[in-house]
Amino acid sequence: MLTTLLRSPTLKITLSRLVYSTSSPVMLVHPPSPRPLDWKSAAPSPPAGTTTFAAQSTLPNLPVLPLGPTLERLKCTLAPIAHSQAELADAVRKIDAFENGIGPELQRRLEAHAQGKPHWLEEWWDDGAYLSYRDSAMVNVSYYYGFADPLSAQGVITGPRAARNRAASLTRAAMFYRRALKRGEVPAEGTNDTPFCMDTYRWMFDCARVPGTNGLDWSVSHAKEGDTSGDGHIVVLRNGHFWRLDAAQDGRILSTEELEAQIEHIISLSTTKQPAVGALTAANRDLWASDYVHLRNLSPSNAALLDTIDSAAFILCLDPATPGDFVTTSRFLWHGAPNGLRDRWVDKPIQLIVFDSARAGLMGEHSVMDGTPTLAFTDAICSALANPAFDHGTASASSSGPVELKWTLDRELDQGVARAEKDAAELVASQTMSVVKTSYGKRAIKSAGVSPDAWAQLLVQLAYARLLHVRGEERQGGTYESASTRRFFKGRTEVVRVVTSESDAFVRAMTTKRDDSDSVVVEDRRTLFEVAAKTHVANAQAAGRGEGVDRHLLGLRKVLKEGEKVPEMFEDPVVKRASYWTLSTSALFSKYLREYGWGEVVPNGFGVAYITGFDDYMQFTITSRTEVPNEEFAAEISRAAEDLYSLYFSGEVSKSRL
Repeated sequence: MLTTLLRSPTLKITLSRLVYSTSSPVMLVHPPSPRPLDWKSAAPSPPAGTTTFAAQSTLPNLPVLPLGPTLERLKCTLAPIAHSQAELADAVRKIDAFENGIGPELQRRLEAHAQGKPHWLEEWWDDGAYLSYRDSAMVNVSYYYGFADPLSAQGVITGPRAARNRAASLTRAAMFYRRALKRGEVPAEGTNDTPFCMDTYRWMFDCARVPGTNGLDWSVSHAKEGDTSGDGHIVVLRNGHFWRLDAAQDGRILSTEELEAQIEHIISLSTTKQPAVGALTAANRDLWASDYVHLRNLSPSNAALLDTIDSAAFILCLDPATPGDFVTTSRFLWHGAPNGLRDRWVDKPIQLIVFDSARAGLMGEHSVMDGTPTLAFTDAICSALANPAFDHGTASASSSGPVELKWTLDRELDQGVARAEKDAAELVASQTMSVVKTSYGKRAIKSAGVSPDAWAQLLVQLAYARLLHVRGEERQGGTYESASTRRFFKGRTEVVRVVTSESDAFVRAMTTKRDDSDSVVVEDRRTLFEVAAKTHVANAQAAGRGEGVDRHLLGLRKVLKEGEKVPEMFEDPVVKRASYWTLSTSALFSKYLREYGWGEVVPNGFGVAYITGFDDYMQFTITSRTEVPNEEFAAEISRAAEDLYSLYFSGEVSKSRL
């Protein structure tokens, strides 16, 4: 999720390079109090020197790039975005004027800003992209995963018990993972020669986002420094009932049998629908902030209940819905069934969702943690449960049972809940989704000697160009692909600007009417495709090294002083168009990943979540507003997938599934 980045006074970062939390507990601060300057120090790290954080002290800081190369990269990305040579020439003139004018001064300011900071971009990015965003976090910010169904050969319970057993199994596996993280036993991520930063894992459990009353949210953490016991509770939601379930007690994680019994107890006593208090978390953030303060102040029990939610390891949503097809399951994971937000709490980093059909997945809160940590969590718990030797534990007679938590509401809050449900229903109704599965996957693509990610991205570029041509429209924005910068301390993402002159040359060759059976034509198209694919791979690798355009430009703009004129370069229509993300794309892969997606980031754009890691198919989930031609775009993606296949495997038939 990206949004317009707002200029605001710089907040002082008080953390040192290697210190994650203060030696004494951080006092939890809630709205309407102002956001603490050091709110991120509230989440402790695993013990020093452990597997999880072993490489943290060796990670380099994100560099401030030299000005000249960034501006040259910017110029290159504008050529295919400009609608005319005159428009491009004017943009280049403004970039040159910036480089020869105020640009070097802003560069000096940015370099000075970066001195002594663990990550010069962290606060600007957290606030500008997420925490100052005031529309609903649901759909606009949150993302979802659907888990592959367990194999029946592995002894999975079927029938009426299936959902309860799956919820219990996932809970036990998740609590094992949480305990391992607290002990620093979770394997650190990285490539063969490059470790990745594990900092955001501190915000996976025992914490929550809270809505700020001054236009800036933050997160609170109840995790305890040095706690390796793994003890802790979860909050279980069912039909708007809120339950506390102590999933790990006295150093022992409850067995699957015990958890299933407690879940059965919760379901049996949660048959009536309660007010959808959870819908408040999906409201406009300023409205939620106001309701949050009122909810917290109305009753001490409400304040305690909010603290219980915030301090929960995670939320377990026992959703009574039974979505059938792939798209319906995706949508219910993304935003709940119609009027289904009584069983969600959008501000929790992890909500495990189990439907009565036993389908399961995850809804993630995006502000302090990107998708790769939660994907690693998903992979770990699903992999553990796929192992027939998974330790389901032994029941104990001494474990305590679940406790229902009751809200105190008044007329104002009743009205707030009703408004939040209405607004959420309207937001959900404004969205549409399509899914395309190709009939070939990584195996065929790699046999052609092409990067699967480059293949997928060029496929999308071809599909989108054809869609625009059919509709008689010009390109109105660029394509965003997320590249991880976790090789740097506290690194998150950089943009891969997918639209290039090379990709456009390939698209023109594919959309120009020529004899498709002519071997020279095919060879020409294939050559252009491979040049474009190599360019994409090089750009993606550079972005991963922090050598992009967008984060540097953000920093240069943020160091403008109050009242200082915004340089012409930033206001140029081509420069602005190039970072107006009509296509927001990203890829993840786990063999346990079934559904996966998020929402579009501009009104006339698409969200494109894709998976290229399976040998026998690729998957594209396309989201947009209902007034945008979603089905037509999906059809073009399917057609483009077949055409790319034909470039390398002529005479073979490949049909995608919509």
